[in-house]
Amino acid sequence: MAVQKTIAIIGATGSMGKAIAKSLAGSSYRLLLIASATDKLTLLHQEILQAHTQANVECMQCAFDACWEADIIIPAVPYAAEKFVAEKIRQVATGKIVISISNPFTESFTALKTITGKSAGEELQELLPYAHVVKAFNTVNATDFMLPAINEQVFDVLVAGNNDDAVKTVSSLVDQAGFNPVIAGDISVSASMENMQLMLMQLSMRNNYSTHAGWKVLHD
Repeated sequence: MAVQKTIAIIGATGSMGKAIAKSLAGSSYRLLLIASATDKLTLLHQEILQAHTQANVECMQCAFDACWEADIIIPAVPYAAEKFVAEKIRQVATGKIVISISNPFTESFTALKTITGKSAGEELQELLPYAHVVKAFNTVNATDFMLPAINEQVFDVLVAGNNDDAVKTVSSLVDQAGFNPVIAGDISVSASMENMQLMLMQLSMRNNYSTHAGWKVLHD
Protein backbone atom coordinates (compact mmCIF):
# COMPACT_ATOMS: atom_id res chain seq x y z
CA MET A 1 0.00 0.00 0.00
CA ALA A 2 1.40 3.38 -1.06
CA VAL A 3 2.23 5.82 1.72
CA GLN A 4 0.18 9.01 1.52
CA LYS A 5 2.45 11.96 0.76
CA THR A 6 2.11 15.32 2.46
CA ILE A 7 2.00 18.85 1.06
CA ALA A 8 2.65 21.86 3.30
CA ILE A 9 1.10 25.11 2.04
CA ILE A 10 2.62 28.16 3.71
CA GLY A 11 0.35 31.19 3.43
CA ALA A 12 -2.70 28.99 2.92
CA THR A 13 -5.22 31.79 3.55
CA GLY A 14 -3.90 34.03 0.76
CA SER A 15 -5.64 33.97 -2.62
CA MET A 16 -3.22 31.52 -4.27
CA GLY A 17 -2.70 29.42 -1.14
CA LYS A 18 -6.43 29.02 -0.67
CA ALA A 19 -6.99 28.20 -4.34
CA ILE A 20 -4.25 25.56 -4.37
CA ALA A 21 -5.45 24.02 -1.10
CA LYS A 22 -9.04 23.72 -2.32
CA SER A 23 -8.02 22.30 -5.70
CA LEU A 24 -5.81 19.62 -4.13
CA ALA A 25 -8.11 18.71 -1.25
CA GLY A 26 -9.75 15.99 -3.31
CA SER A 27 -6.41 14.48 -4.34
CA SER A 28 -4.48 11.64 -2.75
CA TYR A 29 -2.28 14.01 -0.75
CA ARG A 30 -2.44 14.94 2.92
CA LEU A 31 -2.51 18.73 3.30
CA LEU A 32 -0.92 20.81 6.05
CA LEU A 33 -2.19 24.39 5.99
CA ILE A 34 -0.05 27.09 7.58
CA ALA A 35 -1.08 30.71 8.14
CA SER A 36 -0.86 33.31 10.89
CA ALA A 37 -4.54 34.30 10.69
CA THR A 38 -6.10 31.57 12.85
CA ASP A 39 -9.72 32.56 12.16
CA LYS A 40 -9.21 32.50 8.38
CA LEU A 41 -7.35 29.21 8.61
CA THR A 42 -10.18 27.63 10.59
CA LEU A 43 -12.71 28.87 8.03
CA LEU A 44 -10.66 27.46 5.14
CA HIS A 45 -10.40 24.12 6.94
CA GLN A 46 -14.19 24.04 7.34
CA GLU A 47 -14.79 24.95 3.69
CA ILE A 48 -12.48 22.18 2.50
CA LEU A 49 -14.13 19.54 4.67
CA GLN A 50 -17.58 20.62 3.54
CA ALA A 51 -16.55 20.13 -0.10
CA HIS A 52 -14.37 17.05 0.48
CA THR A 53 -15.54 15.14 3.53
CA GLN A 54 -12.75 12.55 3.17
CA ALA A 55 -9.94 15.11 2.80
CA ASN A 56 -6.91 14.61 5.02
CA VAL A 57 -6.24 18.19 5.98
CA GLU A 58 -4.76 19.76 9.09
CA CYS A 59 -4.10 23.33 10.24
CA MET A 60 -0.72 24.20 11.73
CA GLN A 61 0.83 27.39 13.08
CA CYS A 62 4.51 26.50 12.72
CA ALA A 63 5.95 26.39 9.19
CA PHE A 64 9.10 24.63 10.42
CA ASP A 65 7.15 21.74 11.97
CA ALA A 66 4.83 21.44 8.98
CA CYS A 67 7.69 21.39 6.48
CA TRP A 68 9.53 18.82 8.57
CA GLU A 69 6.56 16.50 8.02
CA ALA A 70 6.00 17.41 4.37
CA ASP A 71 7.24 15.81 1.17
CA ILE A 72 6.29 18.86 -0.91
CA ILE A 73 6.41 22.48 0.28
CA ILE A 74 4.51 25.32 -1.38
CA PRO A 75 5.40 28.82 -0.13
CA ALA A 76 2.20 30.55 -1.28
CA VAL A 77 3.50 33.93 -0.20
CA PRO A 78 4.40 37.15 -2.04
CA TYR A 79 7.89 37.35 -3.48
CA ALA A 80 8.95 39.83 -0.78
CA ALA A 81 8.30 37.20 1.91
CA GLU A 82 10.08 34.27 0.23
CA LYS A 83 13.52 34.94 1.69
CA PHE A 84 12.10 35.00 5.22
CA VAL A 85 10.20 31.76 4.61
CA ALA A 86 13.24 30.09 3.03
CA GLU A 87 15.41 30.96 6.03
CA LYS A 88 12.77 29.55 8.36
CA ILE A 89 12.46 26.19 6.60
CA ARG A 90 15.97 25.69 5.20
CA GLN A 91 16.95 23.03 7.73
CA VAL A 92 13.92 20.86 6.95
CA ALA A 93 13.78 21.39 3.16
CA THR A 94 16.76 19.18 2.29
CA GLY A 95 15.86 16.65 -0.40
CA LYS A 96 12.26 17.89 -0.59
CA ILE A 97 10.32 19.46 -3.44
CA VAL A 98 9.66 23.19 -3.01
CA ILE A 99 7.30 24.77 -5.53
CA SER A 100 8.04 28.38 -6.46
CA ILE A 101 4.78 30.09 -7.44
CA SER A 102 5.71 33.75 -6.94
CA ASN A 103 6.15 36.52 -9.50
CA PRO A 104 8.31 39.49 -8.43
CA PHE A 105 6.13 42.24 -9.90
CA THR A 106 6.79 45.89 -9.25
CA GLU A 107 3.87 47.73 -7.66
CA SER A 108 2.88 49.21 -11.02
CA PHE A 109 2.98 45.80 -12.76
CA THR A 110 5.32 47.24 -15.38
CA ALA A 111 8.38 45.11 -14.65
CA LEU A 112 9.88 42.29 -12.62
CA LYS A 113 12.35 43.14 -9.88
CA THR A 114 14.28 40.74 -7.67
CA ILE A 115 17.02 41.22 -5.10
CA THR A 116 19.73 39.61 -7.22
CA GLY A 117 18.47 40.30 -10.72
CA LYS A 118 17.82 36.59 -11.25
CA SER A 119 14.34 35.09 -11.42
CA ALA A 120 12.42 34.39 -8.21
CA GLY A 121 12.63 30.67 -8.98
CA GLU A 122 16.41 30.76 -9.31
CA GLU A 123 16.73 32.82 -6.14
CA LEU A 124 14.65 30.33 -4.18
CA GLN A 125 16.84 27.48 -5.42
CA GLU A 126 19.91 29.38 -4.20
CA LEU A 127 18.25 30.06 -0.85
CA LEU A 128 17.39 26.35 -0.53
CA PRO A 129 20.41 24.71 -2.23
CA TYR A 130 19.64 21.20 -0.97
CA ALA A 131 15.95 21.26 -1.94
CA HIS A 132 14.48 20.51 -5.37
CA VAL A 133 12.90 23.81 -6.36
CA VAL A 134 10.34 23.57 -9.16
CA LYS A 135 8.67 26.57 -10.76
CA ALA A 136 4.95 26.01 -11.36
CA PHE A 137 1.50 27.61 -10.93
CA ASN A 138 2.94 31.10 -11.43
CA THR A 139 1.35 31.53 -14.88
CA VAL A 140 -2.25 31.11 -13.66
CA ASN A 141 -4.45 33.27 -11.46
CA ALA A 142 -6.16 32.17 -8.26
CA THR A 143 -9.56 32.34 -9.96
CA ASP A 144 -8.39 29.87 -12.64
CA PHE A 145 -8.36 27.04 -10.08
CA MET A 146 -12.15 27.19 -9.84
CA LEU A 147 -12.50 26.71 -13.60
CA PRO A 148 -9.16 25.78 -15.23
CA ALA A 149 -10.50 25.99 -18.80
CA ILE A 150 -12.17 28.33 -21.27
CA ASN A 151 -14.31 26.91 -24.09
CA GLU A 152 -13.11 23.44 -23.09
CA GLN A 153 -9.48 24.48 -23.58
CA VAL A 154 -7.65 23.60 -20.37
CA PHE A 155 -5.03 26.13 -19.28
CA ASP A 156 -1.42 25.03 -19.60
CA VAL A 157 0.82 25.30 -16.54
CA LEU A 158 4.52 25.39 -17.26
CA VAL A 159 6.76 23.34 -14.96
CA ALA A 160 10.52 23.88 -14.67
CA GLY A 161 13.24 22.51 -12.38
CA ASN A 162 16.65 20.90 -12.25
CA ASN A 163 15.56 17.51 -10.89
CA ASP A 164 13.66 15.32 -13.34
CA ASP A 165 11.84 13.31 -10.67
CA ALA A 166 10.73 16.47 -8.89
CA VAL A 167 9.48 17.97 -12.15
CA LYS A 168 7.49 14.80 -12.89
CA THR A 169 5.97 14.85 -9.39
CA VAL A 170 4.94 18.49 -9.72
CA SER A 171 3.57 17.84 -13.22
CA SER A 172 1.32 15.18 -11.72
CA LEU A 173 0.24 17.67 -9.04
CA VAL A 174 -0.60 20.24 -11.73
CA ASP A 175 -2.72 17.61 -13.46
CA GLN A 176 -4.54 16.78 -10.23
CA ALA A 177 -5.30 20.50 -9.80
CA GLY A 178 -7.09 20.39 -13.15
CA PHE A 179 -4.51 22.00 -15.43
CA ASN A 180 -2.44 20.66 -18.31
CA PRO A 181 1.25 20.41 -17.28
CA VAL A 182 3.91 21.38 -19.82
CA ILE A 183 7.53 20.66 -18.89
CA ALA A 184 9.48 23.77 -19.87
CA GLY A 185 13.09 23.06 -18.84
CA ASP A 186 15.39 23.62 -15.89
CA ILE A 187 15.02 26.28 -13.19
CA SER A 188 16.61 28.96 -15.42
CA VAL A 189 13.36 28.94 -17.44
CA SER A 190 11.72 30.62 -14.42
CA ALA A 191 12.71 34.00 -15.84
CA SER A 192 10.65 33.43 -18.98
CA MET A 193 7.75 32.01 -16.97
CA GLU A 194 7.65 35.04 -14.68
CA ASN A 195 7.75 37.34 -17.69
CA MET A 196 4.84 35.41 -19.20
CA GLN A 197 2.68 36.16 -16.17
CA LEU A 198 3.74 39.81 -16.24
CA MET A 199 2.63 39.95 -19.88
CA LEU A 200 -0.68 38.27 -19.00
CA MET A 201 -1.30 40.83 -16.26
CA GLN A 202 -0.51 43.69 -18.62
CA LEU A 203 -2.72 42.27 -21.37
CA SER A 204 -5.54 41.76 -18.91
CA MET A 205 -5.38 45.37 -17.72
CA ARG A 206 -4.97 46.82 -21.22
CA ASN A 207 -7.77 44.79 -22.81
CA ASN A 208 -10.11 44.53 -19.82
CA TYR A 209 -9.83 40.78 -19.53
CA SER A 210 -11.29 39.26 -16.40
CA THR A 211 -9.00 37.56 -13.90
CA HIS A 212 -10.05 34.26 -15.48
CA ALA A 213 -7.26 34.11 -18.05
CA GLY A 214 -4.31 31.87 -18.78
CA TRP A 215 -1.92 30.51 -21.39
CA LYS A 216 -2.45 27.70 -23.90
CA VAL A 217 0.21 26.20 -26.17
CA LEU A 218 -1.42 24.99 -29.39
CA HIS A 219 0.42 22.49 -31.55
CA ASP A 220 -0.18 19.64 -34.00
